Amino acid sequence: MDVSIIIVTWNSSSFIAECLDSIYSHKGKLKFEVIVVDNDSQDATKDIIREFYPWIILIENKENSGYAKANNQGIQFSSGKYILLLNPDVRLRDNALLDLFLFMKKNPDAAGAGPQLLNPDGSIQSSCREFPDFSTLIYEISGLSYLFPKSKTFAKWRMGYFDHDSLREVDQPMASALMLNKKALAQVGFMDEDFVMFFNDVDLCYRLKKADWKIYFYPEAKAYHFLGGSTRKVKSRMIYLSHRGYYKFLKKHRKKTSDKILLIPFYVLLYIGAVIRVIVQKIKNLFKLSE
Repeated sequence: MDVSIIIVTWNSSSFIAECLDSIYSHKGKLKFEVIVVDNDSQDATKDIIREFYPWIILIENKENSGYAKANNQGIQFSSGKYILLLNPDVRLRDNALLDLFLFMKKNPDAAGAGPQLLNPDGSIQSSCREFPDFSTLIYEISGLSYLFPKSKTFAKWRMGYFDHDSLREVDQPMASALMLNKKALAQVGFMDEDFVMFFNDVDLCYRLKKADWKIYFYPEAKAYHFLGGSTRKVKSRMIYLSHRGYYKFLKKHRKKTSDKILLIPFYVLLYIGAVIRVIVQKIKNLFKLSE
């Protein structure tokens, strides 16, 4: 098997059909399997897959076990030489699956490669990140990253200085669509399930890079991304989980005594930042309801 495509679903009925249709269009171009791990969807997600996509391998969890654990279930079940992590709100374009596969085959030093992600209107989506550090939070909360969106210092986390339109080695492409070398995963391990929802991909890419593997952004392969098809349904909770994941990432990988001391005020800032984001989100929702 060339590629195993793993999709984690949770109430994804609005997107899953288009996602699976875009995969099926690659049939005959390479050997692939699709493994959907459903985290106890309460909508029609599983019904749609059973009725219209019987060729899909469907793993049904009886509870929402989290993104990392569900992906690990799919990886353990997979038989492909390469793994494509794919969100249900992503639609592959043209020969994206084949292009990523051929790129990985030509670059045996590559642990992963991410395609160019596009917004629904066709504009380029910022999809690559540098590994975050303590300063990242300061630049984000202070607004410096927004005041200087092209700065290699203040906007380094979201890589605002990068056009997202040229091939380059990167720290971490979004795991919304990320092809991984199974040999590399066997070396460093799968996703850390302590990162339930967010930063599991950051942690995985960090471990891969520390093990001297390379990760690339490959814009010749393209995919539409509808951004948070499932997570935006519980936006407030996702904000807290995201900030919590950020803290866990630094706590896991920053081992110096000075870093451990910095983690205390950092945690406070993260909590304040999360509260502010939740309040802003609730205000936005109130305005939408009044329109």
